[in-house]
Amino acid sequence: MATQYGIAGTTAKGIAASVERGVAEGALSPGAALPPVRRLADELGVSAGTVATAYKELRQRGIVVTRGRGGTVVAAAPAVASRRPPKVPAGLRDLAGGHPDPELLPDLVPPSRLSPGARSHRATPRVARLEDAIRDWLRPDGVPADGVTFAHGALDLIGRLLSVELRPGDAVAMEDPGYHHLLDLVTALGLRTVPVAVDDEGIRPDALRSALRAGVRAVVCSPRAQNPYGGYFSAARRDALVELLREEPEVLVVENDHASAVASAPLRSLTSGGLTRWVHVRTVSKFLGTDLRWAAAACDPVSLARHDGRMLLTSGWVSHLLQETVYGLMTDKGTRALVARAQETYELRRKALVGEFASRGIAADGVSGMNVWVPVRDESAVVNGLRSYGWWVAAGARFRLLSGPGVRISVAELRPADAARLASDFAAVLGESEATYGG
Repeated sequence: MATQYGIAGTTAKGIAASVERGVAEGALSPGAALPPVRRLADELGVSAGTVATAYKELRQRGIVVTRGRGGTVVAAAPAVASRRPPKVPAGLRDLAGGHPDPELLPDLVPPSRLSPGARSHRATPRVARLEDAIRDWLRPDGVPADGVTFAHGALDLIGRLLSVELRPGDAVAMEDPGYHHLLDLVTALGLRTVPVAVDDEGIRPDALRSALRAGVRAVVCSPRAQNPYGGYFSAARRDALVELLREEPEVLVVENDHASAVASAPLRSLTSGGLTRWVHVRTVSKFLGTDLRWAAAACDPVSLARHDGRMLLTSGWVSHLLQETVYGLMTDKGTRALVARAQETYELRRKALVGEFASRGIAADGVSGMNVWVPVRDESAVVNGLRSYGWWVAAGARFRLLSGPGVRISVAELRPADAARLASDFAAVLGESEATYGG
């Protein structure tokens, strides 16, 4: 349906600014269709080339996307709008957020000695003992850890890497279904997403082969606890993927091990396969605290230099106060014991829900991590149906590119005693949906 917003302007820059203003102010919502190029050109009294140039600029900046015959529409997460997750309705159990159980997180206590605030840390951006601790954390998993860097979270690090490596219009292979914030980030950077199908063993070799043949410049994937599907690399899958990637030495491989210590699955890293361009990213927000906006990465020398060079020109370094806090928690025996208990607890809760679904004939995916993916025919019917039973789950649309519909259920705070009730309610909703919509 065409938008009713009045786009103005007589130059490409003016037209683009008008559309951007409409998006930022909410007059043009995600998915809203922009007029065809020739029609808007006639309305504004400009050439079709002027409008086409404006639309190209908007695409490169992640504000709109083009869907072939479907025309040009506002992006699902436009880079100029303040788009926040919807608030959980009052009275509902929140199983949509993907956050860890607060009872399984340590208390955050700042270090007793604060970093001197009167000088720059650009010359020494990383706390040496934390850097050593990260190497000790990575090497037992087979990740080469000679070159290590830090950032303000995984998205910050991945976004910086992609922005220095790629140019607007370049293609990136992305998991499908995949982590919605990463999908939004790639679009916001003006890059093209090429969907790569996943299963219980992670990204599928046939899908990756197709993406590489399509000319992708980077691959972003999860080796375990894939969000939202839950897959993890088997040894055979890792080897098959490495064989494909070795044939494309200029492709940057970004491995996002976001759940790491609580993934309840072994790490079989692509980085151990002798690739030329690679990055392995880890964060601690899932097991030390969601407010610890910090990430570590091991990189090949070129990626390390490009990332740190760009960071030097922006924030410069990650707060040493934050680094000391992370170090203190990672080396604390009590915290390590708590993290081990969290891993066991999340595995128990995930398996309990998958088992309850299976006993009712409901297929569900989730062999690692903190989420369960349930394929459904009608996401809206299931989400709204579960809402009537007191549950709040995530519709799969924001996680998908070409894959089929589903819902994501976060199990971090779902105790096994509640899993049976949720599965029973889910089965009832499916029955109601089938009776109402024919499935």
